[in-house]
Amino acid sequence: MEFSPNDNQNLPLSKFESMLKTNHVLFFDSEEFENIIHHYLNQGKIALAKKAIKLGLDQHPTSINLKLFKVEVYVFEDKLLEADSLINELHVLDPTNEEIYIQKANLLSKQDKHQKAIDVLKKALELTDDVIDIFSLIGMEYLFLDEYEEAKVYFMKCLEADLQDYASLYNVIYCFEFLNQNEDAISYLNVFLDKNPYCEVAWHQLGKQYMVLKKYEKALAAYEFAIISDDTFVGAYIEKGKVLEKLKRYNDAIESYSITLKLDEPTSFALLRIGSCYEKLDNDELAVQYYYKTVHEDPLLDKGWIAITKFYNKNKNYQKALYYINKALNIDSENVAYWKLYSQINLRLNLYLEAEQGFKKTLELGNYELSTWLSICDVLIRLGDPKAAILSLEEASEFYPENAEIEFRMAGLCFFINENQKGTFHLKNGLKYNEDYAFILEELFPKVANKVLVKNLLKQNL
Repeated sequence: MEFSPNDNQNLPLSKFESMLKTNHVLFFDSEEFENIIHHYLNQGKIALAKKAIKLGLDQHPTSINLKLFKVEVYVFEDKLLEADSLINELHVLDPTNEEIYIQKANLLSKQDKHQKAIDVLKKALELTDDVIDIFSLIGMEYLFLDEYEEAKVYFMKCLEADLQDYASLYNVIYCFEFLNQNEDAISYLNVFLDKNPYCEVAWHQLGKQYMVLKKYEKALAAYEFAIISDDTFVGAYIEKGKVLEKLKRYNDAIESYSITLKLDEPTSFALLRIGSCYEKLDNDELAVQYYYKTVHEDPLLDKGWIAITKFYNKNKNYQKALYYINKALNIDSENVAYWKLYSQINLRLNLYLEAEQGFKKTLELGNYELSTWLSICDVLIRLGDPKAAILSLEEASEFYPENAEIEFRMAGLCFFINENQKGTFHLKNGLKYNEDYAFILEELFPKVANKVLVKNLLKQNL
């Protein structure tokens, strides 16, 4: 039992705390001690719970329920041997007490012995009329074992006993999703809604399943029913907005997101999506206003800064784009996409050294796309460092052997530094792999392309 303020049930708690301050030992019956301990455990006040358990057992040394609380604390503190020893003693004293089995299962679960925990919980089912909690515990143990079909069965049993058990409903749908059984999830939710037609949670989950299957009109209908069931359900308005965006109904999406701003504290997600919708409607003024509202609401939301970056990049205001991409990188410096965008913006500003550093950072982060290697090479060419460009291409060729784009660049660089034999070798390779990329020589190395040797080689092979 949980104590509530302003009622008579909190009197034992006040009396107990007063006793702790004065060191005068007062008497409490065992049920009062149980309620006090339960209160402290729920509040996370383990030290006070332990004091209550000790005093309780001093006054009621034979109380099994108080000893079970002691087991619970032992498990919490990872004193598993002590917990196991005490639980075995209690089982001898009261072999038909289902709570003993539950605590034994909790202990086994803590030791990663989940199948044994399930076996013990199934024995507890035979001893109790209150089966819902045990069904839920069994379901959780099956989740630990990644046995989603079995877990699903037990969470469904919880819902058969209590249609309002939304935690179990979420767990059932989680199992369906993990098993990629979206159609089965839809069937289950429709049957559930026949019994409980105004369950906003079920409508919301139904909408999410339709979204996965890209059945956007059906998803929209489900979210609208969720809103009919609870017109203050912020999550339903958010999901409805996402569907409307998929349907390119941007004004309607803005309206749905805007409702959430009135129902609750503004969220950076809703503000960001409103800005994106306005941008798709070509209303740049309102788009950027909402992007700025997004980062004002949550300055640590890198997606907000990226939205502003892309906005200015699209509008060719590269100086501002560079300023804001740095904001995003300060929040998430391990994001490859951000470093790529950083490098591209620097290229637009002819800041080749910074662009090279950005592309190299993407390599450090494990992004070995061909375009990254080629970009580094092209930047080094512009920086007038052909030898560094050659080294970069040699690394790239280990990941992308027999690649024409690499070979034509290598050829151009070798001819540029007058290593004609190597240049001839790479040019012939490039022509062999894909002669269509021969234009690279004219684009990146116009002087090389005009050399007689190069022109003759091209004539021979083209």
